[in-house]
Amino acid sequence: MATERQLIEAGIAGALDPPPRPWLRIQGTRDASTLWYAVMRKRERRIFIGSLVVRHSTHHALLTEQGWEEVAVEAIGLQPI
Repeated sequence: MATERQLIEAGIAGALDPPPRPWLRIQGTRDASTLWYAVMRKRERRIFIGSLVVRHSTHHALLTEQGWEEVAVEAIGLQPI
């Protein structure tokens, strides 16, 4: 998982062009803060799917119960998994 800014700086995406697959956008507000939101991921069919959820909400608890894991802020970037 990487931020849009990280993908643009790496030349993977353009400012107006979405990044190519396997990168998929996680919908969220532009001012989403990891203080209030958690980036969650789950491996499905050899790829990770992701979601941005409000911390400590019922949705967050449900995803955790279903095997989703929270991505640490320092792990968000272009480094290999």
